[in-house]
Amino acid sequence: MKYMDSRELTLRGIVLGALITVVFTAANVYLGLKIGLTFGSSIPATIISMAVLRLMGGGTMLENNMVQTQASAAGSLSCIFAALPGLIMVGYWHEFPYFVSLLLTLGGGMTGVIFTIPLRRALVRNSDLPYPEGTACAEILRASSPEGDAESLRSLTKGTAVSAVVAFATSGLRILSDGVSAATSWGASAFRLDISFSLALLGTGYLVGIAGGIAMLLGVFLAWGIMIPVLGHLNPVADPLAATTALWLHKVRFMGAGAIAVAAIWTLLALSGPVAQGLKEALSAKHRASQDETDLDLAPRTLIGLSIILALILSGLFTQFLWPVMPHGASMATLVILGIVACFGLGFLVASACGYMAGIIGSSSSPISGVGIIAIIAISVALWGLESGGVLSPEQRPMVIAFGLFVLSAITASAAVSNDNLQDLKTGQLVGAAPWKQEVALLIGCAVGAIVIPWVLQTLYQAYGFVGAMPREGMDPTRALAAPQPALMAAIAKGILTHDLDWLMLEIGAAIGIVLVVADMLLKRRNLSLPPLAVGMGIYLPADVSVTIAIGAGLGWLLRRFPKDQGTMIASGFIVGESLVGVAVAAIVGATGSTETLSLYLPAILRSGLGWVVFLSVMFWFGRRISRQST
Repeated sequence: MKYMDSRELTLRGIVLGALITVVFTAANVYLGLKIGLTFGSSIPATIISMAVLRLMGGGTMLENNMVQTQASAAGSLSCIFAALPGLIMVGYWHEFPYFVSLLLTLGGGMTGVIFTIPLRRALVRNSDLPYPEGTACAEILRASSPEGDAESLRSLTKGTAVSAVVAFATSGLRILSDGVSAATSWGASAFRLDISFSLALLGTGYLVGIAGGIAMLLGVFLAWGIMIPVLGHLNPVADPLAATTALWLHKVRFMGAGAIAVAAIWTLLALSGPVAQGLKEALSAKHRASQDETDLDLAPRTLIGLSIILALILSGLFTQFLWPVMPHGASMATLVILGIVACFGLGFLVASACGYMAGIIGSSSSPISGVGIIAIIAISVALWGLESGGVLSPEQRPMVIAFGLFVLSAITASAAVSNDNLQDLKTGQLVGAAPWKQEVALLIGCAVGAIVIPWVLQTLYQAYGFVGAMPREGMDPTRALAAPQPALMAAIAKGILTHDLDWLMLEIGAAIGIVLVVADMLLKRRNLSLPPLAVGMGIYLPADVSVTIAIGAGLGWLLRRFPKDQGTMIASGFIVGESLVGVAVAAIVGATGSTETLSLYLPAILRSGLGWVVFLSVMFWFGRRISRQST
């Protein structure tokens, strides 16, 4: 039911969203370059927006939703850090040129918004995907509105408080372990099981459901119970236990990426009909005239005009990038066309896969880097084909590698925005928002984020440098930012164009993906399901993430005989509390440059024991509270 106060896209909301955007975007870029991880911005933006608008007076549920929509778009756009610094790492750039970086980020992000319009109908309106973070945001907005249910608000608040306390004790004070790991070896083979004590992941699993949880757990078993022991046996080392992480990082994750690629292609083929219908409806003025505002997207003329403008901007950027080093002629035109086809063709496929994965496990856990691997492989193979065909020469290879990373940066921005925006559109659907207004807010968020991101990248590079790429002599290499994702993308592009990439792991992963697709088809005949994409994510993601999501899914299945409303509120609260503390800790890390500022340095065995006790106690409290509320 739509909230009675119809104020939605307001000037003060846009200004507030822009201010939140600046802070969250800067924090995400810093954390991404430092440790390779970011925090989801939708939920913190929702909480901050509600608090500020309440102080200003007259804030509405729909206005709050627009603020978080705008802020989360920019927060997700910061994922361009996973590709753009690669240009410095390969030695092609020596700084981040502001306007080029701005326009590339803007063009990539806004194409992501365009892609979500037909995807909204296929993956949100006509889909039963859980969208954990989008659902959590909607529950926050509903419970905090004047018409919200008091009991639901109490459940949300208690879940948030419990999660915030546990998260602060874990990541801030460091008095609780963030997880546990058990490992054993048998000859040259090693077996390892990791469990995270993250309540946000537990809540995500509760919202994901049992099918997704089992699929991710199967992925963990394939990775850590079969693949890593087999690889260890085939490549014996003195300490097999110590080698497990390296095997997963450099071998098994590529298998996961191959499985994700096959599963994503199959998923998109299955969705081709609904997506095509969604695109047809989005471009139909007649269909638009017959729809209620809560199902209206941007007008077809606006959509087409914006697409043309973005294509021209990206074409100009690709031309400008190639102009100083590429002969002006058919070869340069071929590369520009390839870049545009990649951004709008491959980019749409990548955005669709990311959106679907976000619908399964949420934006924060969705493996953007895994899809980025698939994208850079596709781009690099196309460039290698042009070189083999004589369009490009081997002497142009450094420029070709850099151009591949440049195009990948736009695709990464597009995929990250689509990944997050569908969560926002799910929130909007649940609270009765107008999609076209959300899409305007998303475009504004991309514009604000694009203004901030190049400056943040350049500032961090000049202050710290990247591992293997320092801006000045005499800088402390121990303070250099690791930037793991762009280093990986650059290595893959080099490996393909120099014929050094190990394709075997990707091929094995693709074969696993085919088997999973067939298994899912057979299971569906018995009204069962094993989502191949979720299995691939279980292989690709860290084991502790997947295992804890599976535990949450199992807990939800055990409690299925009780009403789900309050369980959903508590699970949403778990996500909210940890997200808020994550933002606070990120701010402390950014201000001090250290992750140990608040640490109390308890012995590891004590931290581990306390972590187990707290995690199990919270699960018991969760189940007890749901069962009591149902009586």
